[in-house]
Amino acid sequence: MPAFWIWIAVAGFALMGLGIALAAARGNTGTAADYYLAGRRIGGVVAGLSYAATTYSAFMLVVLTGLTYSGGIGALGFELVYFSGLTLLVVFGPRIWLVGRKWGFVTPAEMLGARYGSAWTARLTALVSLVFLMPYGTTQLAGVGLLISGVTGGEISLGLAIGIGAALAMLWTLVAGLRSVAWTDAVQACVMLVSGLLAIVFVTRAIGGPGAFARELVAQRADWLAVPGPGLWSFGTFVALSLPWFFFPLSNPQVSQRLFVLRDIFALRRMILWVLGFGLIFTLVAVTWGFAALILTPELELAANATPALLASGAVPLPVALLLVVGILSAAISTLDSIALTLGSMVARDLAGQREGQDARQLLLGRITVVLVILFAAFFALRQAQIVSQLAALSAAGLCVTVPAIVGAFFWWRGTAAGAIASLLGGAALALWLALGQGVSVFDPALALSVLGLSTVLFVIVSLVTRPRREALDFEAHLRPDLYRHRIW
Repeated sequence: MPAFWIWIAVAGFALMGLGIALAAARGNTGTAADYYLAGRRIGGVVAGLSYAATTYSAFMLVVLTGLTYSGGIGALGFELVYFSGLTLLVVFGPRIWLVGRKWGFVTPAEMLGARYGSAWTARLTALVSLVFLMPYGTTQLAGVGLLISGVTGGEISLGLAIGIGAALAMLWTLVAGLRSVAWTDAVQACVMLVSGLLAIVFVTRAIGGPGAFARELVAQRADWLAVPGPGLWSFGTFVALSLPWFFFPLSNPQVSQRLFVLRDIFALRRMILWVLGFGLIFTLVAVTWGFAALILTPELELAANATPALLASGAVPLPVALLLVVGILSAAISTLDSIALTLGSMVARDLAGQREGQDARQLLLGRITVVLVILFAAFFALRQAQIVSQLAALSAAGLCVTVPAIVGAFFWWRGTAAGAIASLLGGAALALWLALGQGVSVFDPALALSVLGLSTVLFVIVSLVTRPRREALDFEAHLRPDLYRHRIW
């Protein structure tokens, strides 16, 4: 694909995004809560599309497509386990929204700190998020780099492509915070979905239609339609990848923080429906795209190059191919700017301890963090682009250490600050030791099972032998009247 047309498409995309961000900036009031949460006034449709764009990132058409290419139908099973995890929003979404409204929480770490009556719980939650979200941010820019450099045959270098993604993410986040991110995310989600569906139509036609597609797949790659497939999807690998991703809506603060921004309970319900609908369609698009690449561009050395190879094959007309490139760029940027903004709020409020009345300082610290997070992601994406799937999986496994404390916050009054701290410290230390010290692969179920298991055991045992702090909030008791009023289970 000629680099000239890529530059035209990216320039048009950048101008569109900048216009949306500047329009969003007009609504800013200058407070920290407004910058990080858009004044808690986001409606259900925008919130749903923003949540979907943040969740269904470049991972889908780079990593999931690559996993389908190399391992077959098991990739669909893995992603459907993640999709089923979105049902956690039905249980936890209303509760997180309610406590955010009642006590004015801005970050998930702040919420846990208040629940357990411990500033150290908030600090450790923020620190764990900072450590383990970095690799996931890296995967977004790595995906952009592999895509743009791949479809142009190297005319646009990996480093330059990563730089484009980093610059756009930085610009849109700094301009207007969450309001800018949400509005651009909503538009980007539409671009992602439309471009993906159009691309599927054209690659299917290139193969000869849906019937021919199915026959070719059965004839050429029957093993890819069976479990465990050609070798990637053993039961252990499936568990290793699926278990931490099931808890994604709780463990990843950049998505759980979105539950604070909704204007009312009806917006929350609409958001959940939009996320579920978008997620199911986009999952099928990504897996179908991987199978199409297997037929039209076989024998690739690196599965993560399946999307660039398919776009360069001529099966997709240039305008649609450009739209899909913009769609994947959108997916990556929407996730990266959300991660950077969430980490900025956590550094400013939970690590630096800034609170109401210190808005200017909070905004400064948050914006500095946004810049540093994106620069970090760009640097490591350039160095580690070839292991994008492993980085994403390590991030998911590490963030699981927050799950026991989050579940306990709403459903176990006996949970204590000491239990939460022990769970966070022990689980995070084990994840880093296994992955970095012992070289345990993210495809080994020992990593996810050990980390989640130890975190849970530590939370329960330490909580049982310690007492809740006097200043701890009892979410379960406080929320009972509100849950009844809103008819929430």
